[in-house]
Amino acid sequence: MSIRNILEIIEPKVVIEGAGVRLRRSIFPHRTNIFDPFLLFDHFIFQDPIEGPIAGFPMHPHRGIETVTYMLAGSTHHRDSLGNSGTIGPGDIQWMSSGRGILHEEMPRKDANGHVDGFQLWVNLPKLQKMMKPQYQEVGAQSIPQINGLGTNIKLIAGNIEGTQGPIRGVSAKPLYLDLSMKEHSSFTHNMSNEDTAFAYIFEGSCRFSKNGEIIQATKLVHLDKGEQVTIYSNTGVRLILASGTPFGEQIVPYGPFVMNTKEEIQQALQDLRQGTFVEQ
Repeated sequence: MSIRNILEIIEPKVVIEGAGVRLRRSIFPHRTNIFDPFLLFDHFIFQDPIEGPIAGFPMHPHRGIETVTYMLAGSTHHRDSLGNSGTIGPGDIQWMSSGRGILHEEMPRKDANGHVDGFQLWVNLPKLQKMMKPQYQEVGAQSIPQINGLGTNIKLIAGNIEGTQGPIRGVSAKPLYLDLSMKEHSSFTHNMSNEDTAFAYIFEGSCRFSKNGEIIQATKLVHLDKGEQVTIYSNTGVRLILASGTPFGEQIVPYGPFVMNTKEEIQQALQDLRQGTFVEQ
């Protein structure tokens, strides 16, 4: 069985989004689409007063993608143009399929210690689903299955591990998305399709992706090469996000909060936004 080697180690870049939110961004939307079906991966972390006053993401549009918000600390209040609203807290996940178009707002809120910590992942939609009706899957921490092994703990958001299925279903990219914690001197192994795109985002501790491989320290994103098995070893303990998904192999045109397949579709999205027909009533 072929083991997935490290293809690239990415140092997150600090970017400013929304109303002045500082993010660590490891994956950027790009026409080359090397992370297909994934488009973007952000780590938003605030430890007041280091980053100063917390800001958020006022009402903004999306079309053609799925946005995935997973919280570690603090909470995020959201509302949208369809009348949906709510708050997700530590361990909660929101998987939103924007489809043909939605306007939504996400406003992070600090916990009692002044912290906000979480991730946002963008997953592409295939051409035939880009104009689907918007929908949500919102799952509380208590409904996310945990799998405990020898020195490991898995919080399984999407995909299948050892016969356990994550609560997020019906996503075209057939993703695996999990929060993996490993204690000192532990290992983790998972089989996956050779053709799937896979990455690991290490945000605590350090690990290796082969017994004698390079030690990767937090905070880094590791883009994994093709292979049928991912193996992770940690001498110090580590916590990371592991994600994989089936590529669509379609040309994309990203433009801000829109990701479509052609330039003309982007122009149509902008026209719909100007004319007030972006959101289907």
